Amino acid sequence: MQKTSAWPLALTYMGLVFYASLYPFAEWRDQGIASWAFLAAPLTRYWTWFDVAANVVGYAPLGFLLALSALRAGRATHAVLLATLAAGVLSLVMEAMQSHLPARVPSNVDLALNTAGAWVGAVTATLMEKMGAIAQWSRLRQRWFVEDARGALVLLALWPVALLFPASVPFGLGQVLERLELALVDVLEDTPFLEWLPLREVELEPLLPLAELLCVMLGILIPCLLGYCIIRSRLRRAIFALLVLVAGVGVTALSAALSFGPEHAWPWLTLPVQVGLGAAAVLAVPLLFLPGRVCAALLLLALGVYVSLLNQAPADPYFAQTLQSWEQGRFIRFHGLAQWMGWLWPYAVMVYVLTLAGARPPQN
Repeated sequence: MQKTSAWPLALTYMGLVFYASLYPFAEWRDQGIASWAFLAAPLTRYWTWFDVAANVVGYAPLGFLLALSALRAGRATHAVLLATLAAGVLSLVMEAMQSHLPARVPSNVDLALNTAGAWVGAVTATLMEKMGAIAQWSRLRQRWFVEDARGALVLLALWPVALLFPASVPFGLGQVLERLELALVDVLEDTPFLEWLPLREVELEPLLPLAELLCVMLGILIPCLLGYCIIRSRLRRAIFALLVLVAGVGVTALSAALSFGPEHAWPWLTLPVQVGLGAAAVLAVPLLFLPGRVCAALLLLALGVYVSLLNQAPADPYFAQTLQSWEQGRFIRFHGLAQWMGWLWPYAVMVYVLTLAGARPPQN
């Protein structure tokens, strides 16, 4: 069986589907109807083309990834059937669980559309396999990356998604300390354990321009270093670093446009941010010549400094207001998933690099 990034990506996407389907995870209760009653309900008369497209498009990537996993596992004959069936069962379970959430409405139409979307994705993967596109990607991957690169590839694929979540510092992922403290206080309130909580004695102070510059620089260098751990040649590393810079700026501008409006897509590009981006571009060049295991060591060091600096700063009030609109508005249905990526991505990279170091060093 060929090693592929499709299976871990499919598992990650299933987690995102679970989150999107059951949010806000509140007021679970028995509503006096069977969990499967929606299957026999009349077809809804109230729908929009947006709802149709959202359900189909939402499950198409899952069908694609599941079918690709089956194809890589040598099950080409039943790839479409297995992928469609697995996605359909997941959708069925999600709709059934929505029967216990007053804020969500289970629908047999959603189930049918989700399954249809998964089928479209699975058929697309199969057609691409027959046309040789998947094999071409496999050859490209073998030329560019070390043999066991799928963990890093999954993390790199998730990095732009993490950047969609609005951050108080551009490229500032992993800023969780303040919210974690507040969450722990809420959980431990009216219990004797609250006294054991090591709370800060001073308020968090906003980052100085130099610290913001450093965070921006590290925010770009960290995915570059992660890529350098698995990319074989210096020229390809240079191409990858340029892609990281372009993708980072583009996705951050998209996030600002979604959060504040299209006319506010670029105000985040302040002087410290511009200098930080320039410094990252300059430093990425000498790092091209370092071996993979040295890049992994520098990556861990950069992650430690990065999350330490970010978690010493509070979220500004304007950002907090934006965050509330993301969590309470329609964004949560689609991009709210990115908040977990934005919080957890740096720590997932830490775990990956430590696991990689414990197993064996990168081969380049």
